[in-house]
Amino acid sequence: DRDVAPAAWPRLTAPAGIAALAAGVHLCVVGEFSTGAMALGLTVVPPIMVGELLAAADQRRRVQRLAAREAWLRRRLGPDARAVEPAPLTRADLVRALAQRSGGALLVVDLHGEGAAVPEGPVLTEVARRLRVGVEAQDLVARLGDTEYAVLTDVGPVLAYALGTRLLAALTEPYPRPGGVARVRVSVGLAETGGGEPEDVLRQADLARRRAVQLGRDRVEWYDAYLEEQLVRRLDLERELPGAVARGELDLVYQPVVALAERTPVGTEALLRWRSPTLGTVLPAELLPVAADLDLVGEIGRWVVDRACRQLAAWSGGGRELWMAVNVTPRELAAPDFVARTATALAAYDVSPERLVVEVAEPGVGAELSTVVARLAGLRSIGVRTALDDFRAEHASLAQLRRLPIDLLKVGPHLVRPGGDGQRPLIDVVANLADRLGVELVVEELESEGQVAGARRAGCRYGQGFALARPATAERVEAWFEEFPSAAR
Repeated sequence: DRDVAPAAWPRLTAPAGIAALAAGVHLCVVGEFSTGAMALGLTVVPPIMVGELLAAADQRRRVQRLAAREAWLRRRLGPDARAVEPAPLTRADLVRALAQRSGGALLVVDLHGEGAAVPEGPVLTEVARRLRVGVEAQDLVARLGDTEYAVLTDVGPVLAYALGTRLLAALTEPYPRPGGVARVRVSVGLAETGGGEPEDVLRQADLARRRAVQLGRDRVEWYDAYLEEQLVRRLDLERELPGAVARGELDLVYQPVVALAERTPVGTEALLRWRSPTLGTVLPAELLPVAADLDLVGEIGRWVVDRACRQLAAWSGGGRELWMAVNVTPRELAAPDFVARTATALAAYDVSPERLVVEVAEPGVGAELSTVVARLAGLRSIGVRTALDDFRAEHASLAQLRRLPIDLLKVGPHLVRPGGDGQRPLIDVVANLADRLGVELVVEELESEGQVAGARRAGCRYGQGFALARPATAERVEAWFEEFPSAAR
């Protein structure tokens, strides 16, 4: 019976009986005990008996712990505990269990329904069943929220990650329901327990879960200290960005675009900066993904176009007819009123449309190609020039280029380098295609004189980068313009 510790007397009497039998045989054969024989018996037999006593005491304590755990589970689950499946523990139960663990891992499992829907009751019931089936008997399952669960396991990092992967596969299988099936997306965060404070372990696993959500869901992510820094930074950005436009915290800097042959400015590119009083200067690579998640891209994009047009008008007062490029995302272009809003901003500051260049980065175009084509065509119809930024020059890119109504094509300096096995630089292929399409090339990110010379040899007309001019405030760029009194569009 697992509820009763085994009796100690059989294990104690066996060594004593064997010793007595050996002594009897010895007396019959030898007739007496020598000093050495008596010393050997006293050395071997008593330690064996003491060891058996200690083993029996340890087994008794183990049985008592098991009995106490079973009694606790029965109290939680009611009188029919043996007949039902155990319910998930609560967060408080999980914290107590974590406090008793010195190793293993904690998995936090988050569920996301289709679209914005939250998984419903029958689905959650099946989720709980799949979790119980997927874990080992010694693992603990707890429910942290409506759609959030935790699994506490004793296994090491490799096996814990394998467990997370198995649970991910099981929980993302379709859930039958009347009239069809429901599908659930799952994010799993992992953290090692390692004897840390329970709340710290829970926080670490939850941060890893957040990272899994940010990276697209349906994945397992481990916690590490660098991850925590990134996530805390992300939370700070999400907290501070709303209202940044109204508070006047956004700013533009301008990087000149130069005619490579004459080394004179022909235009500028407006680059967004967020001057946060608490977070410092935030660049677009960090700012825009947060703005997209908070649905602030449209508000920020409108501010950028308005500020760029205002600056163009100010420079026109000095007789300079340079153009200015602004970066937009396919999501911004998809807005039905984007062309109309751009025309309104140009009219408000009395800026000629051809002096504004709207840039869209090529990697984001593919999924929205038809919409992007339509909006770029609409911009060109009102006189605004268009550009394709970050052109990759892959086979699909070259084919796509023929469909896009653009005036400028911006490429990186890597295209200027000679190809392998003495082949011609890839820029030659791109330049030839651009020439046939009537598109001007701009080589960006030029950081050395060698790259500038390579771009010129390839026949590229325009360039920008640190080797030519660094981004600066409007006042400093205007002072730099004064060195080129004859510069015009």
